[in-house]
Parts: sequence; structure tokens; C-alpha cells
Amino acid sequence: MAPHDAVLGWNEDTTAQAYEAFTREFPMYGATSRDLARRARLAESHLVVDLCGGAGATAKAILELAPATAHVISLDNAAAMQRVGRRTLDDPQLTWVTAGAEDLACHAPAAEVDAVVCNSAIWKTGVPRVFTAVHTVLRPGGRFVFNIGGGFAGVHHDDEKSAHPGPSLNRLIHQVAARDYGYAPPPTRLAPPKLPLEAVAAHLSRAGMDVVDSEVVAHRGTVAEKRAWLSIPVFARPDGDFTHAQRMDILAKAYALTTPDAPTVTSWLVVVAERPTGWP
Repeated sequence: MAPHDAVLGWNEDTTAQAYEAFTREFPMYGATSRDLARRARLAESHLVVDLCGGAGATAKAILELAPATAHVISLDNAAAMQRVGRRTLDDPQLTWVTAGAEDLACHAPAAEVDAVVCNSAIWKTGVPRVFTAVHTVLRPGGRFVFNIGGGFAGVHHDDEKSAHPGPSLNRLIHQVAARDYGYAPPPTRLAPPKLPLEAVAAHLSRAGMDVVDSEVVAHRGTVAEKRAWLSIPVFARPDGDFTHAQRMDILAKAYALTTPDAPTVTSWLVVVAERPTGWP
């Protein structure tokens, strides 16, 4: 079963506004977007897709690196996210398309896209269909660049192990929820990761693309940034039958037990794939 933030809630104004405010105040999405855009090699691009583009943080990074003559399509199925993005990123080079990632091939010309970039969202899509759609729109030699959260990919950056001298904010949230609300966390199961590199490479190969690079990278933040991220409704914890107000009460009490500027590290698996020049 996917986490409760996989699909639900993204098309709500409260989520969209909180998400966009987070991207303005904290560096995570801006930094990860710039990293992906750099790897996409956009210097001579004409058409680029920001897949699952949300409120436009990645489109902004793409526009900063792509030529002034390039066009960017930001595709996302949450109209609320795009409404927020349109207000903050009004650029004649950018077209907003409200559609699911699986339907990309219906909204971009076949074999004409120089690069497809997807930040933080591949895990919540129908991966085989999306990869097939990406192959359809990419030109031969075009790049598909995306990242997967460490938990979903089953990877951990070395810096992650040394960044948490005490209990994590997530663990404190569970402790406070148990103390104040009788919350019983589900039993911990050592389930295999949902999207390890081996599975990703196999899906890409079946879709007609090759992995040309992969790297485990770290985003370094603070507990204060983590708190702000967990304040976004779709990311709020714990799971279960809680109202958002109750989750925010739990978060505030857990955060009070932390040091706000204590360092945190989030691991990401970054994958760079290409459509081979000789593939039909």
C-alpha cells in the first residue's frame, strides 16, 4: 500500500499553498531541482518536460539553464499546484499542462523532447507506463533525469548515519502520538525497497532506455526544515485516523523536544537515463 501522500491531497489548495511556501523558504526542492537540471545537459535544448512539476520549482531550475529559445512543458495532474505555480512563475517559455505523468505522450510531440526531468515524484506514478511514455517523447540521445527518495530506493548516503545524534523528528512524533492520543504504530516490517536501482534499470530497459549514470546524493538540512516539510498536509504524520489539527499538535510537541538547527540528511538516488540513438 502506498503512503497516504502518494496520490491523495495534492489537488487541495491548502497543500499547494503550503508546498509553495516551503519551496520559497527552504532550499530542498530548489537544490534538488538544480541538480537534476544540471545533469540533464540543457545547454542546447529546444524542448524540455518538467514531469510531475507541481508548483514549478523544477521548471524554474530548468529555465535558468536552458537557452532563451527553449520551451518547457510542466505537466502535473494537480490543478491546485499549478494554480499556485502560475501566480509565482509567469514565463512565456513555460506551458502548464494538467495531466497525469502516464499520459505524457498525449501532450508532447513524439521523439522531439530533449530532456525529461522529474523531481521527487516517480515513486507515486505508474512507473512502467511513465517510462514508456518518456521513451515515446524523447528524441534519440535525449535524457531522462529523476530522483527517488532513499527509503523507496533502499539507499543511504554515508552522511545520513552521522547526522542524527538523538531520536529523529519522525520518531518523536510517534512517541508523542502514542502518549497523547493512544497511537499504536504499525509493526515494523523489513519490506524490500519499492524502487531499487536494479528494478528501475529493468523498467527503463523494457521501455527502451539505458541507465548512463546513477548516484546516491545527500540533501543537508535542519530539523526546522523537516518540521516545515511535515507541516504540509500531505506529508503530515502519523498516518491513521487523525485530523490535520491533531497532527499539527503532535508535530509541535515533538518539535519542542528537538534542537531546531540540528543537522538532518536526506538521501536520494539520482538516475540519468537516455534513449539510445539507434533505438527505433
